[in-house]
Amino acid sequence: MQPFPGGHAPSFRTYLVRDRIFGIGDDYWIDDEHGRHAFLVDGKALRLRETFELKDTDGRVLITLRKKVLSLRDAMTIERDDRPLATIRRKRLSLLRNHYRVELVDGTELDVSGKILDREFAVEYEGELLAEISRRWLTVRDTYGLKVVREDADPTLLIGVAVCVIRMAEREREDG
Repeated sequence: MQPFPGGHAPSFRTYLVRDRIFGIGDDYWIDDEHGRHAFLVDGKALRLRETFELKDTDGRVLITLRKKVLSLRDAMTIERDDRPLATIRRKRLSLLRNHYRVELVDGTELDVSGKILDREFAVEYEGELLAEISRRWLTVRDTYGLKVVREDADPTLLIGVAVCVIRMAEREREDG
């Protein structure tokens, strides 16, 4: 099984994200569990679509997150090296939990479910936990953690998935 093709696996497995409403043109750092910068989320101000780049500490683009334009259903794509890697769509919505499906280009599907706006959700592959996103285990205000549980999981992709589903849930709330 290779649910995360081309993954970059740094030695840190927990990441801290300062929580704020994402906006086009916003940039912010994601730190590792030791408080060191690990990734930069660079919000690109483009007219027709919302785009974010996840960069390493040297400024290299690792993945690009884009809102799909003119899509019947709200969707975002994740690209690596200018090639599609995954598409994220809302699966279903209930009062308490959001559900999103991540379809990787190789046919693999990941499931994202939980309270997205509360930053309490999980990313799973065939029922197995890959990553959990939570504020519960942090004392830092306005920060949530992303814990990569599985060794062979690609942290870059999982961070991208988290950024996308949070942005999509915030847009749904704004539009709703």
